[in-house]
Amino acid sequence: MSVLTRTTVVRSRGLSLRVRPRPLAVTLLLALLASGSGALALTRDGLVPPAEVLGALFGAGSEQAAFVVLELRLPRVALGLVVGAALGAAGALFQQLSRNPLGSPDVVGFNSGAATGALLVLLHGNPAYVAVGAAGGGLVTAVIVQLLARRGSFRGDRLILAGIAVGSLLASVNAYLLTRAALDHAQSAQLWLIGSLGSTERHQILPALLALAALLLLALPPVRRLDLLEMGDEAAGGLGVDAARTRALVLLIAVGLSAVAVSVAGPIVFVALCAPQLARRLSRGTGTGLLPAAAMGALLLSASDLVAVTLPTAGPLPVGVVTGALGGVYLAWLLGRRQRR
Repeated sequence: MSVLTRTTVVRSRGLSLRVRPRPLAVTLLLALLASGSGALALTRDGLVPPAEVLGALFGAGSEQAAFVVLELRLPRVALGLVVGAALGAAGALFQQLSRNPLGSPDVVGFNSGAATGALLVLLHGNPAYVAVGAAGGGLVTAVIVQLLARRGSFRGDRLILAGIAVGSLLASVNAYLLTRAALDHAQSAQLWLIGSLGSTERHQILPALLALAALLLLALPPVRRLDLLEMGDEAAGGLGVDAARTRALVLLIAVGLSAVAVSVAGPIVFVALCAPQLARRLSRGTGTGLLPAAAMGALLLSASDLVAVTLPTAGPLPVGVVTGALGGVYLAWLLGRRQRR
C-alpha cells in the first residue's frame, strides 16, 4: 500500500482525527499554488518591483508602493482567495448533499437567491448590509428549495431540479429589479451580478476570512456524518446518524459559504461546480473532500482573476467572465467523459 493512500489516526486527550496523507498533500500543494498566483497578481505589470511589494507588506516601502499594494491590489488578491475557498467548499457540500457533480450553488439557484437579497439591499437599502441581504436571500431560497424537494424520501436529482426552477424564477426577479433601478445603480449592479473583485476594499478582508474559517470549522463534524449517508439513510441511522438533521445543517453551512462569496464579489459562476470534482480527481479521495475543494476553489478564482487583470482589454474585465469561460470548458470535458463511458 502506498504511503499516500494510508489513513493515519491522530489521538490526543480523548480526541481522534483521521488524516489521509494524499488529500492533505493535495490541499497544501493547491494552497501553495493559489498563494503563488496571488503573489504574481501583486507584481503583475512591473509597476511595483517584488522587493517593494515585500517592503509595502512589512511597512518598509514607499508611500506610492504602499498605496498600490495595500489599497489597490492586496484586497483583491486576499478576497479572491477567500471567495474562491468559500465557493469550492460550498460546491463540495452541495455535490455531496445532492450526490450529483452538477449540484453547485450557482446551478441549483442558491446564488440567485443570495443575489436577489443583495440586490434589494444595494438598490433599495444600505449597501453596508449587502452581506446580510445575501445571507437572507440564500437562506430563504434554501428553505423554499428544501420544501419543494422534500416530498417522499430524499433524492438529489429532485433537489437539483427544484433549485433550477427556483433559480430561474429568481433570475427573472433580478432582471426586473435592474429595470426598475436608476441607471447608475443598474450599471453597477449589473457589473456586480457578473461577478467582480474590482471593488473590494481592505475592511472586507477580516470579516470574510473569519466567516470562512468559522463555517469550515462548523462543517467538519457534520461532513463526516454526511459521508456516512452514502450507505443509505437506514444504514447510517443504524450508526446513530440523524439524516434529516445532518442534511439541514450541511445545507445551512453551504448557504452561509455561498453568502460569504456573493456578498463580497457577486454570484461568480462555475468555481463551485468545477473545484470539488477537480480536487477529488487529484486527491483520489472519496466523500466530501471539503478542504481540497476549498484550496482548489482558491486557486481557480485567484488564477482566473490574474487572467482577467492581465488580458489586454479596453476596460477592467470582471472575473466572472473568465470563470464563465472556464465553466464552459469544464462542462464540455465532463460531457465528453460521460460519452466515453
